[in-house]
Amino acid sequence: MPNVDIVIGGRSFEVACQTGEEPFLEAAARALDAEASALMGQNGRLPEARMLLMAGLMLADKTVGIEERLKGLEAKLSAAEAKIAELENAVPPEPERVEVPVVPPAVTETLAELAARAEALADRVTEKVMEDGAR
Repeated sequence: MPNVDIVIGGRSFEVACQTGEEPFLEAAARALDAEASALMGQNGRLPEARMLLMAGLMLADKTVGIEERLKGLEAKLSAAEAKIAELENAVPPEPERVEVPVVPPAVTETLAELAARAEALADRVTEKVMEDGAR
């Protein structure tokens, strides 16, 4: 079991940890040292036990705040996942019916009759022009 030397609030401590946990212990010690150093800067010299207690409480306060925020985010994530599942399992909506306008048969017949009259008039004009041109 390795021993790690850490410094908290300017004081050195030797702490034992499991093999491989040294980086985690050192990171935790840096966080505790940051809080202890802030306390030492505000209050000057504190007894070791009080400094460690106050630094630990400050870290615990931050941890509780982060845990509460995490719970809120987990709740939002669960709600979003439930909504996604609901939407994925929902029955698709009925296709929208689109009506295309239809030309009534009477209009079609009238247009065909007008086209036939126009062609007949065009033929008569052509005949007239041919007769006048032949004279």
